[in-house]
Amino acid sequence: MLDYITGKITELTPASVVIEAGGLGYYASISLNTYSALNGLTDCKLYVYESIREDAHQLFGFIEKRERELFLHLITVSGVGANTARMVLSSITVSDLENVIASGNSSALKAVKGIGNKTAERIIIDLKDKIKITGTASGSLPGRTSPLAEEAVAALAALGFNQAASQKVVARICGDRPTAKVEEIIKTALKML
Repeated sequence: MLDYITGKITELTPASVVIEAGGLGYYASISLNTYSALNGLTDCKLYVYESIREDAHQLFGFIEKRERELFLHLITVSGVGANTARMVLSSITVSDLENVIASGNSSALKAVKGIGNKTAERIIIDLKDKIKITGTASGSLPGRTSPLAEEAVAALAALGFNQAASQKVVARICGDRPTAKVEEIIKTALKML
């Protein structure tokens, strides 16, 4: 599976990009947010999701891991395919979408083309406990989230622990022991959860 592609941008449209890496041109569908970030660049690193189906092989590209992570969450929701998820990410920024889901604002989701009332509600219900909340929304890690804290929360979520509870515990541990390594944070959190 591909994680990212680093190379020269040979073609860029609001919906797609072609990146030349190692003599190959990789075509990836992108969101408008990624397009805006790539516009004017000649080289880039693009995080990718490879969709392999019986009838098609597609790459979806993202300027940052958070956008790809949110895309992966969106496509797990019943009724939301890859193109609909890309449309959502083209209409709403990653941090705004996280806050929309966290606050249960279905009307903001319904404003996106192709998202009806039922799908908007399903997105909120299915993803409310899965997303990382940024900014000052409730449940966020205080201040600026460190990469170690994010990694620890992701590991705890992968182990089946609730995202919001994990964030609170990890925030407390990081506050008490700011120099702790990720392994120490996870071990301590496992005792507290």
